Amino acid sequence: MSVQNFDAGGDPTPSTSTTQTTYQAIRRMIITGVLAPGEKLKIETLKERIQVGASPIREALTLLVADKLVERIDQRGFRASPVSQDNFAEILRLRCALEDMALRESIAAGDEAWEEALVLAHHRMARVGGADVATFEDAHKTFHMALLARCSSPILLGYCSQLYDLNVRYRYLAGRSRHYGTRDVPAEHREILAAAVARDVPLATSRLLHHYQQTGTFLRETPDLTEGKAPS
Repeated sequence: MSVQNFDAGGDPTPSTSTTQTTYQAIRRMIITGVLAPGEKLKIETLKERIQVGASPIREALTLLVADKLVERIDQRGFRASPVSQDNFAEILRLRCALEDMALRESIAAGDEAWEEALVLAHHRMARVGGADVATFEDAHKTFHMALLARCSSPILLGYCSQLYDLNVRYRYLAGRSRHYGTRDVPAEHREILAAAVARDVPLATSRLLHHYQQTGTFLRETPDLTEGKAPS
């Protein structure tokens, strides 16, 4: 028999697992564009879409505010954070600077266990492909964070993780570019992996930063974003 907690208002208090599941569901809808940038996030609408109560929805939205993927609108509720070229440029600049630092340290300190974990992370990502969005995104982030895993600064790694999350939906927006299909992302990943395993620091960092900058190249071909509007 399960025990359900209640808050002072009589509303069920969400369990940690329910809140996390709801958080992941809303986060996925935001980063993939199902919930458009700037869209109001109504509790009742999200309850129907995710099939959970109001409490886990509120808890999840509060967590996403801390992640900067959701904004609180005074006392009127929440909305998906807007997007812009300026915002992406800031994320890209910070990401390149911090991951360059973290990757250099990680490769310098990388041992056999780090290399094996990195190769395995790449294999799992490549095997998943892009068919299952949720599984691929988990594997993709695991690979990118595995590159940096031997960096000894938890604070730096925390910033890298957050910037990764903020960048994901811009990658989906860039995917709307007419020419995005010409990009060979798996090859970019293989080249980054090869340079990291070879312990070639200049080449590995160069390939990683180019990988990130490619998103910006295609993003500039997204008219709605260029004009500072929320994409339809």
